[in-house]
Amino acid sequence: MKKKQLLAVISALLILSIIVGCTNSANPKNNAGTGDQTQNNKSDGSSDAQGKTVTIAFSQGAGQTMDPHDAADLTSGSYVFALYDQLVTSGTEEKDGKTVGRTDLIEPSLAEKWTISDDLKTYTFTLRDGVKFNSGEPVNADAVVYSFERLQSKGEGGSLYKLANIQSVTKIDEKTVEFKLGAPNHLFLKYLATFTFSIVDPSVAEKNPDDYLTQNSAGSGAFTLEKWDPATEAVFIANKDYWKGAPKADKIIVKFVKEASNRELLLQNGDVDVAMDIPPKDVASLAKKENLVISSEPTNRIVYLGMNAQFKPFDQLKVRQAIHYLIPQDKLIQDVVYGQGAPMTSSISSKSPAHSAEGYVYEYNVEKAKALLKEAGLENGFTFDLTVNSSTQDYEDIAVLLKSELEKVGVTLNINKVAPAQYRELVNNKKAAAFLGKYTSLVNDPSYHYGFLLDSKGASNYAAYNSPAVDDLLAKANAEPDESKRLELYKAVQNQVSADSPWAYLYETNLIAGFNKNVQGYIFYPDEILRFVSIYK
Repeated sequence: MKKKQLLAVISALLILSIIVGCTNSANPKNNAGTGDQTQNNKSDGSSDAQGKTVTIAFSQGAGQTMDPHDAADLTSGSYVFALYDQLVTSGTEEKDGKTVGRTDLIEPSLAEKWTISDDLKTYTFTLRDGVKFNSGEPVNADAVVYSFERLQSKGEGGSLYKLANIQSVTKIDEKTVEFKLGAPNHLFLKYLATFTFSIVDPSVAEKNPDDYLTQNSAGSGAFTLEKWDPATEAVFIANKDYWKGAPKADKIIVKFVKEASNRELLLQNGDVDVAMDIPPKDVASLAKKENLVISSEPTNRIVYLGMNAQFKPFDQLKVRQAIHYLIPQDKLIQDVVYGQGAPMTSSISSKSPAHSAEGYVYEYNVEKAKALLKEAGLENGFTFDLTVNSSTQDYEDIAVLLKSELEKVGVTLNINKVAPAQYRELVNNKKAAAFLGKYTSLVNDPSYHYGFLLDSKGASNYAAYNSPAVDDLLAKANAEPDESKRLELYKAVQNQVSADSPWAYLYETNLIAGFNKNVQGYIFYPDEILRFVSIYK
């Protein structure tokens, strides 16, 4: 073997040994083709391989917290769904021979039933008999009331509590809890199914410091937490007495492996069973591996170019529209996500139940863009900075492609590539004239999506979009009990936003995950949160 080749092999082995060594050094805390996995190994639904450990490589970090009321990232969301239950839960359906998640379909969980008052402002939940927390204490009305009182004081939980417009949570008896809302909210049950509204065991939480649940669990869920090192891994042990039935895996290990190439190497070598966030460029080659199955499923994640109207020249509508006409969606989908995505034709995902492309008129048109810039008095073009998160490779790829396109009309795009912390500071505080952003709606409904992103008071309205017409339409939609009328209002919102162009639409993306072929039970959910309970090998 040549010297250079030998050195390359040694280097690769060293990298792999470092990865495995790091991921095994967690500090204990207290307590073949593209498609879906088959659900069972046997025709009767059983499996000879149950009881094994499933190891999953995550890309987004090892999670920020185990506290359901503080959790905000998708990794922490996966942890919370493993450790805790909610009053209601997202359902599933059989589609094309596989089970898929439905975040818009609500089913009973800790609450076995509920009633809704005629004025749509009072919800009364009846809790299931016999459900216990992992401590052995009962899941009762006191625990529900405690959990909702606790989350009000949390940053993430408090925000969603206010968005749900909850006025009071009252114990009627041991099995009955009453929620009163300030106004009708058609999303209320969908909010309750999110990880934020998990029910916490008061007997554990009350006798420990408030930050105890950051690194420990107090739930009734399918797993308990064995250990967690936020830098490397988290380990979950199956709750064999889980009230819905024991999980099919004895243990789930989540490893944080930032580099995609390393996740893929570990997957191919069998050192992990699942690798999340496979790069689109690698789907075709990995799908050819006999020992792997690659799942690529459309999500409701959108990727867009935000233009802040507080900055010139984006204060001019015709400038924003001109930029919108210069978006080569076909090229983006082919060259950036390698076909693992779809065109974005509205300010909400095409997976939203209210999606409408009626207002989308921005097919790629250089001459139309030139004409609009001339009408805006900028026929010679202009220069602007596009803020890009340096940790996101597709952002940089998008920026390079857009820079080339805008040069055709004399517009100079300077790529302002900054570290993640600086990106958040600039974008969150509306200090970026233009930026690349992406968003996944945990609740697949326009009210949730727009409430954060494009309502003038939205917490994530980073383009500083301010449309009284849109605000009025959203307020009417939020209070409208009739679904068909609500959908018409959301269509009007989409038409108005498209006309105003606070964003230039780029594309929608897929969630791509790789599995060793012996892994079973994966259920894809459009919110991109991985549920551990059904996975086994």
